[in-house]
Amino acid sequence: MSPSPKRPSRKKKSAARAPLGRGSAKKKVAKKSVGKKGVAKKKSAAKRGSGKKPKNPRPVTEAGTGTGTGAGTGAGTGTGAGAGAGAGAGAGAGPVAAVPIEKIDLHTHILPESWPDLAARYGYGGFVGIEHHVPCRARLMIDGKVFREIEENCWSPEWRIADQDRDGVAVQVLSTVPVMFSYWAEPADALDLSRLLNDHLAGVVAAHPHRFIGLGTVPLQDPDLAIAELERCVRDLGFPGVQIGTHVNAWNLDAPELFPFFARASELGAALFVHPWDMVGREQMPSYFLPWLVGMPAETSRAVCSMIFGAVFDRLPDLRTCFAHGGGAFPGTLGRIEKGWKARPDLCAVRGAGNPRSYLGRFWVDSLVHDHASLRFLLDLFGAEKIALGSDYPFPLGESCPGELIESLAGLDRATRAKLLAQNAEDFLGLARGSRRS
Repeated sequence: MSPSPKRPSRKKKSAARAPLGRGSAKKKVAKKSVGKKGVAKKKSAAKRGSGKKPKNPRPVTEAGTGTGTGAGTGAGTGTGAGAGAGAGAGAGAGPVAAVPIEKIDLHTHILPESWPDLAARYGYGGFVGIEHHVPCRARLMIDGKVFREIEENCWSPEWRIADQDRDGVAVQVLSTVPVMFSYWAEPADALDLSRLLNDHLAGVVAAHPHRFIGLGTVPLQDPDLAIAELERCVRDLGFPGVQIGTHVNAWNLDAPELFPFFARASELGAALFVHPWDMVGREQMPSYFLPWLVGMPAETSRAVCSMIFGAVFDRLPDLRTCFAHGGGAFPGTLGRIEKGWKARPDLCAVRGAGNPRSYLGRFWVDSLVHDHASLRFLLDLFGAEKIALGSDYPFPLGESCPGELIESLAGLDRATRAKLLAQNAEDFLGLARGSRRS
């Protein structure tokens, strides 16, 4: 199977610079203490967090009423959505802290603390390097230019666990930063890089098996190599699936060259988390963060529509796929997409695809939409079984406290919140309920 065409040389492109990653429990974790001789020392990993489940996660509160008896303080029984406790010689009512619903964050990114000089390793440029220029921070560099600054929470498991404990996140699902896909590179080099990243990821998961789950990466520019690495990820490394991009150079996800990869993923029961990368139109809109604000949602809709109109879901009904960022622009433009299918079947239905609306329920989306109206719209469109918590930790467009949008959305019962916060992620990943949190 021939590799996909390469994209133009990176030297001819003007990539928009990404901003600094979002902060974490920085004051608790990154703070230095100075010894008698003035030598800065990091706080120990034990103080940052451990591999244990969070002791005091932020609770999900549910409305309830309580009544109490007794001259002083007395136990009471509660009725309503949550159980309440009464105090004093009267009745008390109001929000009552329920047993917290543990959270699985499906959408988080991680990198190794360091990796080899890839340009020297492979003999040409365009790859991402890392430069630790100050304590607890690093720069991601591409050919000598800063692509993004990151903080220690992007590579430190201990720091991440401290943030998880703070936010009540039981498990993070880890995947690489999409710029590392390197689909433009020589296939053998992309395979080597994928193996490096996947081996690192497997090590992090093995060290903290109850706090992390891994999604690997594969060199999709050569589907045969991608299949081989997918099999290694699932069979040898124990990953439930992999993360892939929204396109592979000149191929959209309906490309016939990619179908064998999707078919093998379906056979293996491997989950595919689809994340935008290499955003369409980025050279025409380099200002105002537009590649991330406009390009990424368009990229994700591009991927969804390609898989629908390309009949990938029809041919592989058991393929488990989840799209990042709430499905990007797809949900908000579904009416237009459906109209196009009805008005121009000669263009939209050439591979026999049905009404795009009929594919709702065939795939998952994450919850990263940032406002209540958008989340309610997703619930109306996809249903409560196909939306999973995803925060984009630790980056600035992510949710500051993972799951807070779901927790704060009025009118959801506890069972629905449990689906959104954890159970739907388990279903997408093919995991037994609660299997990674005990």
